[in-house]
Amino acid sequence: MHDDLADSNEADWGKTPLPVASDKATVGESPQPLLYDIGVLSDIGNERDNNEDSVGVSYENGNSLVVVVADGVGGYEGGELASRMAVETTLATYRDQAANIAPDKRLYRAAQQANIEIYDKAIVVTELRYMSSTLTAMVLEGAMLYVAHVGDSRLYLIREGTLTQLTKDHTVAAEKVRMKRLSPEKAKTHPDRGTLTRSVGRELIAAVDRITIPLQTGDVLVACTDGMHNALDDAEIVELVRDGSAEEIAKRLVDTANQKGTYDNLTAAVCRVAGEFPAVEQAQGWQKRLRAWLRSRA
Repeated sequence: MHDDLADSNEADWGKTPLPVASDKATVGESPQPLLYDIGVLSDIGNERDNNEDSVGVSYENGNSLVVVVADGVGGYEGGELASRMAVETTLATYRDQAANIAPDKRLYRAAQQANIEIYDKAIVVTELRYMSSTLTAMVLEGAMLYVAHVGDSRLYLIREGTLTQLTKDHTVAAEKVRMKRLSPEKAKTHPDRGTLTRSVGRELIAAVDRITIPLQTGDVLVACTDGMHNALDDAEIVELVRDGSAEEIAKRLVDTANQKGTYDNLTAAVCRVAGEFPAVEQAQGWQKRLRAWLRSRA
């Protein structure tokens, strides 16, 4: 849950009908890809009356996986609806685009579509006029990871026992840390640690961070809402993901955060890269990363 507002950026995208909202993760009809072991869990937590977090999963073509985590802005009507719309619209829009479009472009368009759907709903329904959501969406395709991110849900990469936070927190406190005006330790208890500077649905066009990196066998990815990452430190997360299936890890993360007394809803989406990538695909992964970096510098 959060307190505040969003930012703006480039790009527009058309409109598609919104799928019916569901409490359950959205899962495609294709079989689960053998390369990846996925587990997701969302929990109401210890102190909330409703769950404003949402999570969804979709598979495509046997070796492509889409995972979306969202956290509705709290304190306003519609936070629960906003997170559901963010997840379901992102998954549906990604799925509806042609498969020959680059995954990073499909994911960016899907995130913008989710933003537009929430924004339009908030304009039409007076009671929902302040609703918005975080959005952390990832596509795993072969040996590559593509990410679209808005807000303060997080995506971690745990590789060979080392944790890296791939996403930036879009909060007032985090911005002060990046400007060297606040220490990371003080930011953890700062009153603006949950005040968003970006979210989906508050502006017609959202500022979406885009990330592309290569993957390797043994990597563990953890996407989570602030209810979890505010309760667990980096060392605890590394230890909790050390062994077990992705489903077991997700439950372990949520249970441990609840035991520590998290104040919020909490969601964990865990993906283990369990299969071996062909050598040619590994090589192409680095080439794709270089091309993506060059595009970002253009």
